[in-house]
Amino acid sequence: MEADALKQLVIDALDDLKAVDTVTLDVTELTDVMDYLVITSGTSSRHVKSLANNVCMEAKKQGMRPLGVEGDDTGEWVLVDFGDIVVHVMLPETRAFYDLERLWVDVRPEA
Repeated sequence: MEADALKQLVIDALDDLKAVDTVTLDVTELTDVMDYLVITSGTSSRHVKSLANNVCMEAKKQGMRPLGVEGDDTGEWVLVDFGDIVVHVMLPETRAFYDLERLWVDVRPEA
């Protein structure tokens, strides 16, 4: 599955379970490791876990399996790595603390 189709599958899976403030960052110009970061929030640790699980289940239906899943034991921050796309599902407090959106935007090279 190509990166754009997988990105849409991830976004749809998150929307299906009412993810909060989903942001997609195209990082192709910043790193060779991945093409997209998808960052979203859940309203509770249970919601965070459910969102990440739904992403994995929907991808599995399409024959895609994540390379790894981290953090699903606590549900504060779950990372789902598909290689080209890395999904971060976080509690709002955790997301505000780490501020990944700012980290990736501020790293852009100046013209």
